[in-house]
This record gives sequence, structure tokens and C-alpha cells, in this order.
Amino acid sequence: MRGPAVEIRWKALAAAAVGGALLLSGCGGGDDDKGGGDASQVEVFSWWTGPGEADGLNAMKADFEKKNPGTKFVNAAIAGGSGTQAQAVLASRLQNRKPPDSFQGHAGAELLDYIKQGQIEPLDSFYADNNLRQAYPPQLLEQISYQGKIYSVPVNIHRSNMLWYNPKIVKDAGLSGPPTSVAEFITALKAVKDKTGKVPLSLGAQWTADHLLESVLLGDLGTDAYNALWKPGADWSGPAVTKALTDFAEIMKYTTAEAASTDWQGASKAVVDGKAAFNIMGDWAYGYFTGSAPNGLGKKDGTDFKYAASPGTDGTYMWLSDSFTLPKGAPHRGGAIAWLKVAGSKEGQDLFNPKKGSIPARKDADKSLYKGYLEYALNEWNKPGIKLAGSFWHGVYASKRWHADIDAAVGLFLQSKDVGKLQSALVTAAKNNAQ
Repeated sequence: MRGPAVEIRWKALAAAAVGGALLLSGCGGGDDDKGGGDASQVEVFSWWTGPGEADGLNAMKADFEKKNPGTKFVNAAIAGGSGTQAQAVLASRLQNRKPPDSFQGHAGAELLDYIKQGQIEPLDSFYADNNLRQAYPPQLLEQISYQGKIYSVPVNIHRSNMLWYNPKIVKDAGLSGPPTSVAEFITALKAVKDKTGKVPLSLGAQWTADHLLESVLLGDLGTDAYNALWKPGADWSGPAVTKALTDFAEIMKYTTAEAASTDWQGASKAVVDGKAAFNIMGDWAYGYFTGSAPNGLGKKDGTDFKYAASPGTDGTYMWLSDSFTLPKGAPHRGGAIAWLKVAGSKEGQDLFNPKKGSIPARKDADKSLYKGYLEYALNEWNKPGIKLAGSFWHGVYASKRWHADIDAAVGLFLQSKDVGKLQSALVTAAKNNAQ
């Protein structure tokens, strides 16, 4: 999926920014999926309940049922964007030793928590039996490995730093196009408010503010400085971070007052419905916009909406990847392994990703299936000179604890609007969690 130059940059970035988070010492677990186990059913736990993502899951489910007619598929998806609700339910189940047969997890530092607690098994034999090492980019495998073992099966690559906008509202505001810097973005938000009366920036539940924050940090700091924030000893107290957080606070003034009452779908829908000018959301929004009813909106790219990299981030791909695991003690182990085969297959990923609004994690996908934005995403992913940054909110750079600490800091900020307190809380979170 990438040329050699991009691969080298990814490896350097992973080593520097993640700091070998998934290669630390700790519990290793057994190896791994030998023995079939009960294949009478499979309970697949995820947070894919929304339009686009639910369609993609259903497409993989149909493929699974075709290939495994004797296995009952139990969709245990829990609603809530970014997995905030689902992960709380999952934590309780794992603690009580009642795991699903397979669960969704973001590739990267997020998996470290499950691995160190001995809650998921390595999949090296599974990869060998299904020739998966050759199918995936080696740098992606590095991100889901721990002590040299692989712990999940990625199904896709998403881009976090995307700006979705309504072209008519942008034109009515007197803007020539999407803003290309954070400063231009703030100016554009003010123009929309003053000249159109529309919502400048739609926002949803609190996690969408966390998602916005990572794009503002990347846009103001630049790729190298953003990536450096996740290294051990990083300085979150400096003036550059203060400037980024001040800009974040200013941007938040132009968001919807009723933000907390809706999830990302409602916030994104406001753009294509002509109620809001801008929305910063991952590219799963594309699957929602263009998907067919009843789950999709059936909107037209270029007419009902347009897109660009979030302000100040053009040339950088802020990535994340959804993957599936094999929990220790999975009650239907055979069913789980059969599911992982579908999730890791070329056929499964080509059924899933065009509907989800993501590009495949495998290198051998059928590129002819990826149109519109998805063709753009594949080209960006492979573009010479593209820079890479990991999404902290979606599990690449921040462990679950660090993720929770950042979310708590943002939640307090949404009440107090105090930039100083927000920065202080982020400094503390980094000191407590950076590895």
C-alpha cells in the first residue's frame, strides 16, 4: 500500500513516538490458537452500530455465514461512537471472566492494556496458518505486536484528520474554499456565524471534542512536534501547546450548544443537511454520507458535501486501525478463529471497507472497489512524502489510562473553559502515562 520511503518513515515514527509501547516486558501468554474449540456460534463484540459501520459489519457477517453455515453469528455490538460505551461494558465482562468470542480493539497502544492483563492471546500460529504476515504491511504488524507476538487482526485503516464541509454554506460565507490552517479556520468559523446564521462547526458527544483536539494539536504544532508529545519526557507545558489549546478553546466557541445530546452521526449529518458549515470527523463519515438508506444518507460527494484534510494538517495522515482479538477463555474458540479468518481475508475486507468508509489493512485489496473519497484516501496513503501521525484518541499513541485522563481533562474544560487548567491536566496526564 505504500512505497519504500513511506515505509521507512512509518517505522521511524513508530519507534520514536510510540516508544516501543507494545514491545515492553510483561506477561506474554501462550501461543496461541492451536486446537479448534467450540464452533457452534461466535459472539463478536464491537461498537459498529451506526450507519456505514453497521453496513460494513453486516457485509462481513454475511460472508462469515456463507463460509460457516453451521456457526451462529451473534452480533454483540454496543452503540456509542469511538467505542466509549462498548469499552466500559467490555472491561466489566473481561474482569468477570465472561469474554465475548472476539472483540474489536484499536491497533496500537490501546491493545497494550489487554495484553499486559493477560486478557487476549497471541495469534502467531493463526497468522502462519493463513499467510497473513505476507498480506499486511510490516509496519502495521509492528504496532499490534508485543514481545514479538501478534495480538490482533486489523480490518482497515482510517484517517482521523478530515474536514467535512457544506460547499453552499462555505460559499455563502464568502469563503473561497476550506481553510488550510488553524488560524484560517477560526476566521472561517467567524465568517459563517456572521454571514449565514448557520452553525459554524457541528460537534457531538464529548469524545468528538477529544477528536477535534487531536486535529487542532496536529494542525498548530506540525507533525514532528505532535508526534513528540507521545515520547517519554515530552513537554506539554510549552508555549506551542498553550497556543494550540488556546486555539482549541476559541474554536469551541463556534460549536453547537446542544453538542452533548448527539453522537458523531448527528453532528456529521448537520453538514449534509445544510445546518452546519464544518465538521471534523474521521473518514467513517464518508460511508455514512454516501451509503444507501436506511442506514446511510444517500448524499452526493461534491454536491451535498466536500472534504479536505483538517486545517493545518494537509500532507499528514493521522491514522488508526480497527482490529479483532482472540480473548483468553473465549467460550466458542472455533467460532472465534473462523471469524478472524473472515476479518483478515481479502474478501472480507473488500466487503467491509467500502461500506465502512475506510481503506483495507491488507496490501492486496481490489482497488477498483474504492471510489470517491476512498480512492483519494488510498492515493494519500501511498503518496510519496506523506507524513504519518497516530491518533491518540483512537488508540494508536495513548493507552486506555492515558486516553481516560485526557478525556477527563477535556470534560472539565468543557465546563470551566479554562485553558490553563486544561494544559495543567494534560501535563499531569503525560507524566503519569508516558512510557
